[in-house]
Formats: sequence, structure tokens, C-alpha cells
Amino acid sequence: MNAASTTPGARRRYLWRALGVLLAVVAAAYALPRLLFGPVVPVVPVVQRDFVQSVVASGRVQTPHRIDIGAQITGTVVAVPVAEGQTVRAGQVLVELDATELRAALQQALTAVAQAQARLRQLHEVQAPVAEQSVRQAQTTLEHARAQQRRNEELFGKGFIGQATLDESRKNVDLADAQLRAAQRQFESARAGGSDVALAETALAQARANADAARARLSYATIAAPVAGTLIGRNVERGDVVQPGKVLMTLSPAGDTQLVVQIDEKNLALLASGQHAIASADAYPRKRFDAKLAYINPGVNAQTGAVEVKLDVPDPPPELKQDMTVSVDIEVARRENAVLVPSDAVHQPESASPWVLRVAEGRAQREPVRIGLRSGGWSEVLGGLAPGDLVVPAGVPDVVDGMRMRARVDAASPE
Repeated sequence: MNAASTTPGARRRYLWRALGVLLAVVAAAYALPRLLFGPVVPVVPVVQRDFVQSVVASGRVQTPHRIDIGAQITGTVVAVPVAEGQTVRAGQVLVELDATELRAALQQALTAVAQAQARLRQLHEVQAPVAEQSVRQAQTTLEHARAQQRRNEELFGKGFIGQATLDESRKNVDLADAQLRAAQRQFESARAGGSDVALAETALAQARANADAARARLSYATIAAPVAGTLIGRNVERGDVVQPGKVLMTLSPAGDTQLVVQIDEKNLALLASGQHAIASADAYPRKRFDAKLAYINPGVNAQTGAVEVKLDVPDPPPELKQDMTVSVDIEVARRENAVLVPSDAVHQPESASPWVLRVAEGRAQREPVRIGLRSGGWSEVLGGLAPGDLVVPAGVPDVVDGMRMRARVDAASPE
């Protein structure tokens, strides 16, 4: 290098060019993975563990709790054998409704059952044996007709009888054969597995179901105390016409603690008596205690769209006081070793074809799934995913089916 090339200006130009090359290399190192492998996208893993679906609600403590007692059918009150303030035992009759028509309906249903049973016995004991005997007789008649035909054919060959007699014997064979087939069909229909027996058995099953329904309706005419306790309210008198949903009496079981909560009616189908729940008073949120669903009001509040639900507290904590505000998680379903995915990763969860974006071979791949239970931000996957699969949360922008991407796992686990 000559002296002229080492001037300050030349050195500065050299340095700027070197810096530009370095920046270009750095930019390429940063952008190349994105170009080749796609952007870094946060994903969450599919997990497997026991899963509980719960309905969350809030309400208040009620001690002693109250049970509203109503009718399940419309009817006229014929007797109210208890008084307000009276202590009653479990199963004691509180209200009796007129059951004349219900008893008649039950008797009619039982008569129908007896008739269906008699019809089935008749098939087994009479028609089937008669049909079997008819088959034997038809077989004998057919054999006799065929023998007669063979003799007539011999006589016809020797010229002793005419064509008319021979034709008549052939007709007798055809008639006997048709009678045998008819007898066989009748026997097959009348014996076990036949169509007549199947119809009779179906009629008997239907008659028994009608009798069970009539017996259940008759039981609704007697309203009994579900538990022992004290009647603290009575809104019914003899001669009143009552309807489902109307509170007739209020029963307070002595010494029990209950939680009274309001549940949105959309969750009504998930609830059932005896379901386990975990509750806590808002004043002591860390002190949780067990409860059990004991009562579901038969009516829905028309203004709020809520259903009143009551839960027993078998072992109430000492700090639980009357009218305290409580939060309740009612366990409505449980799955062991359920496959779970965050609910926010499921697209169109309410449609008939929900789907997720699953990471497969460095790409986002649309995967249809079947969804089961849903609770607490997690959804049970019945098909389409396996534990350990990675999925893209629905809120991540600009990720589409088939796009290259680099997964960054965000750990997630259901509580």
C-alpha cells in the first residue's frame, strides 16, 4: 500500500465500509432464522390430569336453612294434616291432593298390563301349541295328497281313471302344500322370537311403562317432608287448587347450616342433588369447607333468570355466620386422566366443528377437535390431540394454517 492510500480520508471510508458490512451480517443473522423457520410464536402444551368441571356461584349463609315445599302436579288440596310451627319427621305427610282420577288412571294402566300379560301367555300356552299341531296336520295332509297323486298317476297310466281325476289329485297336492306353508308361518309367528310374540312383548313393556308413570303421578298427590324439621311457613289450606312452582310450605331442618346461592338457569341441566362443592366465606377466602347440593328450586326467577340452590354444610367452620357472603364451586363432572387444552386455544368452541392450531414439523396446522367438559379456562379434548402436543393460543395474531413458525413454550397447567 502506497502512502497516498493511507490518508485519513481513505481510512474513514474503509472503516465505514467495514461497519456497513458488519451491520449487514448482523441483520442477516437476525433475519435469516425468521425467513427460514418463521417467527417465534408462544404456544402452550396439551396436558393430561384429573379434571373437574364446576359451576361457580355466590350466595349467603342461612342457619337454619329453609326448604320450600311445593306440588309437582296441579290438584285440589283435600287435607293438610300439619300446622305451622309443628315439628315433623322425614316422610311425614304434609299435604294431600285429590287423587281420584290418578288412582283410576293407575288401575286402568294395571288392567292394561294384565291384558298384555294374558295375551303373551295365550301365545305361549295356546296359539303356539295349536299352530304346531296345525303344522303336523298339514304335513300329514300333504303326504296323503302326494301318495294319492302317485296312485292316480299309476291308475291313469293303466287307463283306469281319466285326466280329470288326475288333475284333481294334483290340485289337492298344491292345496295341501299351501296349507302347510301357511301353518308353518303361523307357527313361526306364535313361537318365541316370532312377530306375534314380539308385538305382545312390546305391548306388555309399554303397558308396564304406562303403569309406572301412572304410579309416579299418583305418588305426587301425597306431599311429604323430605327431612325432619320444623314448619316455619304454611301457605295452603284445604280446598286450594295448587300448581307446580307454588310454595306451599317452608320447612326448617333443625341445627343444619345451609348455603343459599343463585345459579344461572343455563347451568340447570348440570346440577343434581348430592353433588359435592367447595365453599368459602368472602371474609375468610383461604378457609375453604365442604358442602353438598341438597335442593334445587323447581322454579326459575323470571326477572333474573336464576335458580335458587341450597347446599348442606355437614361440618361448618366456627367463623361461618348467618347471612355471610360465600363463594361456591359445585363439582358437576369429573374426568380422570383427561386430555386438556386451554380454552383460549380452541377456535369456534360453540360450533359443531371446533379446531385448534397444532404445531407439527415447524408449522401451524389446523386440527379439528372434539370438546368435552369445560371449566376454569380449560377444555377437555375427546379427540384430535394428545398429551404433549403444542397448540397456539387463539389470541396470538397473524398465525394461520400452514405457516412456518418457531414454538416458544409457555408453561400452563390447570389448577
